[in-house]
Amino acid sequence: MLRVKTVKLMLILLIGTVLPQLAVAQQQVTLKDALTFALQNNTKVRNSKLDIEGGRYKVEEVRAQALPQLTGNVGLTYNPIIGQLVANFGGQTQAIKLGQNWNSTAGVQLSQQLFNQQVFTGLQAARSSEEYYSLTSKLTEEQIIELVANNYYQVLVNRQQLNVIDTNIKNVKVVEKIVGNQYKNGLARKIDVDRISVNLTNLNTQREQVINAITQLENQLKFSMGMPVSTPISLPATELTEVTTLPVFTDSIDLANRTEVKLLDNQDKLLSLQRKAYVAEYYPSLALTGNYTYSSQSDGFDFLKSNAAAIGYGASAIGLTLKVPIFNGFLTRSKIRQADVDIRKAKENRKESVNSLNLAYENAKIQLRNNINTIKSQRKNADLAQEIYKSTQNNYNNGLASLTDLLDTENALTSAQNSYTQALLNYKIAEIQLIKSNGNIKSLVQ
Repeated sequence: MLRVKTVKLMLILLIGTVLPQLAVAQQQVTLKDALTFALQNNTKVRNSKLDIEGGRYKVEEVRAQALPQLTGNVGLTYNPIIGQLVANFGGQTQAIKLGQNWNSTAGVQLSQQLFNQQVFTGLQAARSSEEYYSLTSKLTEEQIIELVANNYYQVLVNRQQLNVIDTNIKNVKVVEKIVGNQYKNGLARKIDVDRISVNLTNLNTQREQVINAITQLENQLKFSMGMPVSTPISLPATELTEVTTLPVFTDSIDLANRTEVKLLDNQDKLLSLQRKAYVAEYYPSLALTGNYTYSSQSDGFDFLKSNAAAIGYGASAIGLTLKVPIFNGFLTRSKIRQADVDIRKAKENRKESVNSLNLAYENAKIQLRNNINTIKSQRKNADLAQEIYKSTQNNYNNGLASLTDLLDTENALTSAQNSYTQALLNYKIAEIQLIKSNGNIKSLVQ
């Protein structure tokens, strides 16, 4: 009896552990869920956040050059042979030993930049670099949103195509049963049964291909989200709905709101600061220096007057160091001219980038107009193909239409339904491009 209770308890615990996992597995992933997950887990997004953190440390590194530099030193020297100074004292030549066998020293040195234009310009560039990493991170997020959204809708389209194939397989099986009964009763030919069988085989083959495509697209979606590909996901079909109206278009877009343009502005600033840093090489630099050293000497082992017979003494100095560049073989001039070339190239790249952004916006408007017209026509075409198929199927059952007519209308229906679904996908992709062109790609996450 006790053993039975133990088994029951284990089953309860096991069910309590498994059921939450099944519940999670059955949860559907909406587009917003997918995008939110990607912004938190995609490797590129996470690395871009780390770049921002690294940028802050870079600012601290450059700032350190403007702060006081303090170093300490300790030394111990043994002189087996002591050098001598030969001098003439009162007409007599004498030799005097210079030092003792054991010398020890300890000291500190201080250096503070008072004026160094290169260091000050470096601080400005470091702050701009921190802004650059922040903008790069934002651009990476926008690119990941675009990628995940496109992958998401592709999965939906293929799932919709799978539904179309399943419906057609169901219809063909009905015809197969009818033709099979007619063949048994001598009202249909063997070739009619074979044609139905071939058509059904082709549909099943297409179904397997679509299922494999869905699996691959789902894996690609999960990879772009930063989700393990082994994680089961389910997408709600309502995400891909019929479109009836176009969004509001403007004659032009505000490029100042685009992250790409902000990044170009930051790059221009960095190039300008780079040139300024090269020019700063012509400037003199002024630094405050100071040091203090304590020394101890003895004819026996000694470390900082540890020997009673040792002689110890201190020394200090404070000074200013002024460095004035005079001539470096036109090295600085060459650097400045290279910086000027980089600035001119950046201006040309800006023109092309701005033109590319405007082109993407205009193309998105054209594609949306074309796609909504295609959606309307393909919707009507699919409805008409459905009516024709039902009518042909009814005529076939009544002996008023041939099997060829029925199969042709079934193929036409499949093609029309797939064309309509593809038109929805094309519209969604163009819509994403339009939202991106307006600088509002993150609105998909809200």
